[in-house]
Amino acid sequence: MAIFLLIPIKTLALAAVLTILASPAVLHAQSPTRPSGALPSLGDNSELAAAAERRIGDRIAVSIYRDPDYIDDPVLWDYLQTIWQPLMAAARARGELSGELDERFAWQLFLIRDRTINAFALPGGYLGVHLGLIGAVSNQDELASVLGHELSHVTQRHISRLISQQSRTTPLLIGAMILGALAASKSPQVASAAVAGGQAVAAQSQLNFSRDMEREADRIGFNVMLDAGFDARGSAAMFEKLQQASRLNDNGAFPYLRSHPLTTQRIAEAQARLQLAATEAPPPSAVTRQSLGNARSLHSMMAARARILADPGVDALRAMLAEAQRVSSAGTANTSVNTGVSAAPMSAGSLYAGALAAAKLRDFAVAQSLAEKVVATTQTNPEAQSAALLLQIEIDLLAGKVPATFQVMDIGKSMQRADLLTKARALLAAGRPQDVSGRLTTWITDYPKDSTAWQLLAVAYGNQGQTVRAIRADAESRAAQLDYPAALDRLRAAQNFMRSNPVSSDFVEGSIIDTRARQIDSLVKQQARQDKLDR
Repeated sequence: MAIFLLIPIKTLALAAVLTILASPAVLHAQSPTRPSGALPSLGDNSELAAAAERRIGDRIAVSIYRDPDYIDDPVLWDYLQTIWQPLMAAARARGELSGELDERFAWQLFLIRDRTINAFALPGGYLGVHLGLIGAVSNQDELASVLGHELSHVTQRHISRLISQQSRTTPLLIGAMILGALAASKSPQVASAAVAGGQAVAAQSQLNFSRDMEREADRIGFNVMLDAGFDARGSAAMFEKLQQASRLNDNGAFPYLRSHPLTTQRIAEAQARLQLAATEAPPPSAVTRQSLGNARSLHSMMAARARILADPGVDALRAMLAEAQRVSSAGTANTSVNTGVSAAPMSAGSLYAGALAAAKLRDFAVAQSLAEKVVATTQTNPEAQSAALLLQIEIDLLAGKVPATFQVMDIGKSMQRADLLTKARALLAAGRPQDVSGRLTTWITDYPKDSTAWQLLAVAYGNQGQTVRAIRADAESRAAQLDYPAALDRLRAAQNFMRSNPVSSDFVEGSIIDTRARQIDSLVKQQARQDKLDR
């Protein structure tokens, strides 16, 4: 019987589910017939059904949602989506992402509070990104190269092919084996508890990607990122970072390097693809150069945010603050005297880092002063300035103040998730929950799996004395994180509250709660039946 425990996210970073050397059986796998001239896809002949793979991924996702290293930061989430969604669209357009996988898989990104440089793919379309990776890459193109590579592992069914090698292993046991294998390298005791029967070693051998799968993910991921509009040089730059770390024998900050071993052939193929892409690319126009400058500014700010949210320690925060004050004192000139290159991206990133670092150090006056300079530096860059304005609100909230900036900002329907959720928090701090509940209700209609939005809606309803709706929103937040038993418990609590307070009950809301309780109860029972079959 498989036992699922809460496995620390840092063990997931070791990525047995990712990419090392696989068994010879994978290298000689047969591929189905493909159209003339098309390169073979290693993932086309998986025996594991997409629904079964999704169930495995869901089980792992539940543990990730519960882990303290999981972080839902709307600002970074929005930034990742500007990279992830074009990659997904390109994969669809190229035919790499089939309609069945597009519909059945989760395609969910997890942000992991970890300073190491890593990303990982899990069964069922779940992908994880460490904050350390965002903070280390130089631009969005390098980040797109990593995400494109991991996306290709999923679209080519590499994970399911490896799982299906051991056909007698049930999906539930495989899920436990994955968690156990990931935990084994740091805590053998946890691994043995997570996997009954000592199956972790077997799982490790079954879930290592082959060299052929790595090369296929390199090739397809590269073409996907190109079709998505990213610069091919981002892929080569990422290889250079990994190669340099390899020469230095890797100090432990590069789990991605250990799970994606570099070979001479892979590096040569990457360089050849880059040279071919360079001959086909037109020279950048003035408009393109301006757009690239804006993108660099935004990335420098998001990289700074990722480094700070990864909890670098007090000394690192003070160093970032000191650097921001040095940049502020020197002024934010448009052009560097020595290089002739725009200094705005560097200035925006340094000032943003200093402002957020000062807020974490609880020096809120300095934090707001630096944030104002970020706003001034990004006046010609709408995306970066939006992030700077949200930073001002965030600093006030951290200081326990009612933010002044949001007063002139309406919660509009077309705004980004970070705008909506940050300003919702500001309105709650200002004692205006009624202004929050209406807009969040509209948002969750379009995005019913947004757990954080449901949590804020629960607070807004609670502040208005709408207890039943608050409990239901809390239940929906649990359901969005796949914790169906907890969601059912909250829905039944709402039903009990209504029965004990019939006069004050909202019968329309009560009808919704009864319907959702039946639906969630069905999911709980279905999951239990599937667990029994999988065993």
